[in-house]
Amino acid sequence: MVKNWDKVTMYDLTQKLSHLTPPWPTYEPLQIKFFKRLSSNGANGQVITTSNHVGTHLDGSLHFCTHGRDIASIPLNDLIGPGVVVDLSDICEDYGVYTSKDITDRVEVRKGDILLIHTGYMKYGWDQPEADEVRYMVKHPGPTREFSQWCRKMEIKWLGVDAGSADHPMNTKIREWCPKQAAECDSYMQKKFGKSLDEMFPPDHYQLMHVDLFPYDIIHAENVGGELQKVLNKRLIIGCYPWRFEGGESSICRIVAYDEA
Repeated sequence: MVKNWDKVTMYDLTQKLSHLTPPWPTYEPLQIKFFKRLSSNGANGQVITTSNHVGTHLDGSLHFCTHGRDIASIPLNDLIGPGVVVDLSDICEDYGVYTSKDITDRVEVRKGDILLIHTGYMKYGWDQPEADEVRYMVKHPGPTREFSQWCRKMEIKWLGVDAGSADHPMNTKIREWCPKQAAECDSYMQKKFGKSLDEMFPPDHYQLMHVDLFPYDIIHAENVGGELQKVLNKRLIIGCYPWRFEGGESSICRIVAYDEA
């Protein structure tokens, strides 16, 4: 609990959002137009068309679970609370795999925490000097089922990751859409783990960070960014602020960390 707001520093952990922001592959991008302008109507007004999976956004459990909660049904207590940011950038590489031990070796995670993961791939985000959309969306690291089971055991409130998905990209439909990168990943897995891509991510593990966890309302934010690197390996109060979206399966959001240090 924050005891002295005069000593609190706030950090915006949100990626910039515009018509240039790439959506998750095959999803609708953000489209913006003015329907009136100051010069002719006395005020500026805009209309936007977008999917919910553009820029920093919160995946609701309804996204992958028919009986899941919509965004409006998530209690505020589930969106805001104590948590920790972990820096895994020293071990993360293209197509890499991270584990729960990689997390706990670096930070203390408590039951019911919010957990934000810094893979370092935010540097390839569209708004960064090293922007690389393919690397950001298609080659970032991700976890196996061991990690999703650990999240359930720890009753993680919600997770966030500085990449295109909380799942490994080759455990999503991207594996079918990008055969060249899938072949690269298969070669990587065999050299690194002695297992093929199919063995690392068999069909019943498909999108496990969504399928395994959303029925338990353990959801996640993707494309976390902004000032994330200023709060690495720190315990903070973390808040996620989506729309109060009736029927929303997911929502564009803003994420803020509050540091009372």
